[in-house]
Parts: sequence; structure tokens; C-alpha cells
Amino acid sequence: MTTAPFPPRRAGRPRRDEDGQRYAPAAARPDLDALTGLRSGKPHYFPEHRTSAERLRRVIAALERISSALMRTSEGSEALVRAVVDAAAEHLSAEWVVFALTDGELAESRPRHLVLGPDRAEWTDVRAVPERVRAHLLAVVAGAGGDDAAHDPQAHRRHVHVPVRLSGRAVGAFVAWTPPDREVDDTDRSVLRILAGQTAAALQNCALLDHSARLLARTTRQAEDLSRRHAELQATQAELGAARQREVLDSERHRIARELHDSVTQYALSAGMHIELARSEVADARLRAHLDTAKDLTRRAVEQLRSAIYALHHGESEAQQDLPSMLRRLSAVHMPDELRVEVRIGGEPVALPAECEQSLFRVAGEALFNTAVHADASRAVVRLAYRDGQVRLTIADDGRGRPEEVRRSLRAASVACPSGEHRGLVNMAARARELGGTLSFRRARLGGLQVQVDVPIPGATAAGAAR
Repeated sequence: MTTAPFPPRRAGRPRRDEDGQRYAPAAARPDLDALTGLRSGKPHYFPEHRTSAERLRRVIAALERISSALMRTSEGSEALVRAVVDAAAEHLSAEWVVFALTDGELAESRPRHLVLGPDRAEWTDVRAVPERVRAHLLAVVAGAGGDDAAHDPQAHRRHVHVPVRLSGRAVGAFVAWTPPDREVDDTDRSVLRILAGQTAAALQNCALLDHSARLLARTTRQAEDLSRRHAELQATQAELGAARQREVLDSERHRIARELHDSVTQYALSAGMHIELARSEVADARLRAHLDTAKDLTRRAVEQLRSAIYALHHGESEAQQDLPSMLRRLSAVHMPDELRVEVRIGGEPVALPAECEQSLFRVAGEALFNTAVHADASRAVVRLAYRDGQVRLTIADDGRGRPEEVRRSLRAASVACPSGEHRGLVNMAARARELGGTLSFRRARLGGLQVQVDVPIPGATAAGAAR
């Protein structure tokens, strides 16, 4: 009685290896199985294991190169294309590698094609490459390239053609030719398919990054332009508001000046005329002295009114001039013929705030008015000196004013002065104080009185001010 050496195999039961793994047909294995090798329990397992281990090492190295190449995405499509083509050439040890994009696809990607020849040299002149390489390149550009799986594996052991697909459509291809000692296997095709798929996604990301960068730059320019226009609009609105305010103030100044000229000044002149008539008819010396004082006060009032009227009429033009120009003009108006006024400017003029220049101008005007009315002077000198961090204004004359008397009058007027006299001195001191400066009186070299005002230059430094 004979027995079978092995139990009969049951029909329909799948075959498994010694590890319990089910066998699958080679054609049904995915790229991952092709990359990682075979599982077998047959006697030739160890040679195939060595082949599989070598294949796995090549795959890991290839994937590392692909990963490094894809990291160039942020550098732009040109750097990315060169990196992936170089990775493909290195993995295959290829003689020729062609990467090309089909016309109309990924339009923002550059370069549109790249050819690497022997020794990894880049061929920029397509007409100089071999005919077979140029034919594949032109076919891919025209959209006529096909997948290498459609070709006979026996006839294409040294040639591979893998399309670059995006959203299911071919947008380009990798084409390579290997040397005689390097055959293309399923592992190589799997690596290239992975590289082609990742390249398509990376090129699209490059286009999105580039578009985002351009959009950001355009948005930034638009934001800067809007900010500049907003600032210009605010400045224009401020200028319009200031112009409107100046117009209103100018109109009001002219109205007040007209009222002063047509009413108050005329009354003061009439009072002076009546005082003169009364003086000519009074014989009492004591009464005549009182009338002389009243006449002098009336004349001073008229002069003050004329100065105020002039200031009201020309306030706007003064605001548009610098301090030296205002002082020069002041020396030529409303001064008696017998008083000669000189204006001298020392140092390099520095732009001062309008309030500061107006206050110094008023101080100079008050000092010159006192010189013309009280000092009986024939000459006055106005000096404006720009120094380290400060400006000095002096008004000196050759009249009969005495510094000690002026200081005493200022102290008395600062405490109380029922008659309202010496208010000009009080105003001068107040203006100097408001500017953070000082007002002083001393003997002038001309022989009369010198009024001196020292005020700091706002925001000035010793290096920036004139010496």
C-alpha cells in the first residue's frame, strides 16, 4: 500500500509562505512591494534577500534625495526643477535625463524643460542633443508622451519614461537613458513615479507661493500708497482748516482795525485837539502842566492805536515771514523821522516756532516804541544773535533812558498800577517768561538804554545751532 508523500492540496485554499504570508501575483503588487522586495520560503530566498536588501538601500537613498530636492520648493521653481532632475540622474546613474512640461500646463513654472547629459552637464541648446533625446523632449512638450509601462520591458531596459501627473492629467514627464551596465527595473520606475508625483505638487506649490509673494508685495505697495494718500489727505485737510481759520481771523482783524481807526482813534485825536485848545487858554502853570501830561498821554494812545491797527492789518503777512525779515520791516514803519533804526543779524538764522518769533517781534516793537516816545533818542540798534541753543534780542539806543528807573517802573507796574502805565514793560517781561527766557535792562554802549531778551531755541542742540 503506497501513500502520497504530502497531503493533497485543498482546492481553493490560497498559498502561503513559511511566515504565513499570502502569495500575490507580481502584477498586482503596488509600488511599495516593488520597493521593499520579495517574501519567499523557497531555497533561493537568501540570494533574493540580498537583492531585496540592496534594492531597499537604493530606495532609501533615492527617497532621501527626493526629500532633499523637494525642500527647494521655497526657493522657486527653477531651483526645484534642477534639484529633482539631478536626483533622478543620480538615482539612475543616467547618461541622459530630460524633464519637460507640456505647453499650457503649469504656465508659471520655469524652466519649461531641462536636459542633463553625461557628467551631469546641462544642455541649453536642444538642437545639439542626440536625436532620440530631442524627439522625446519635443513629444512631451507637445503633450504626446506616454507612460513607460506601455512599452516592451525587454526593449526598454535602459530607457524609462514616466509622466508627471497633476489632478489625473499629464502635465509633463521625466525621460532617462541609463548606461549599458545599469538596467532600469520596477524599483526605478516606482521611484521615478514617486518623484514625478511629488514634483507636480511641488511645482504647483511654487506657483502658489510665488503668486502669494506677488500678492503680498502688491498689497504692501497698495497699503503704503493708501497710507501716503491718507497722510496727504490729512495734511490737506489741516491746511484747509488752517486757511479757513486764517481767513476768519484775518476778516476779524480787519474789522477790528477798521473800528479802531474810524472810532477810537478819531476820538483820541479829537481829545488831543480839545486839550490843545484848553491849554492855549489856560494861564495857570499848574493846570498847563496837567494839560501837557494829558496831551502827551493822548499822543501816546494814538501811537499805540496806530501800532495796533498796523499789526491787525499785517498780522498774516508777519506770520509768513521769518523773524529777521519782520525786524527789518519793523525798523522802517511807524518810526519818527528823527530816529534812525539799524537791524543787525548775528550767527546762522534758525527756524523758530511761530509763537516764539511773534513774541520776540512784539518785544522789539514795544521797545522801539518806548525809544521813539520816551527816550528822545536819535539812533537805535536792534540786534538778533543766534547762539548755542539760544537766541538773543537786544534793542539799544542813545536816548535818556536809565536802566534803574526802568527796572523800578517794571517792579511797580508788576505789583499794581492804577493808571495802567508801564503795561508795555509788564507785557515784555511776560512774553520773555512764556518763552522760558529772561528780560533785562542795562546801560547801552550808545549811551542810552539796552533791552535784552534771551530765550532758548526749542529742540536745538549745541552741534546744530550756529556759533
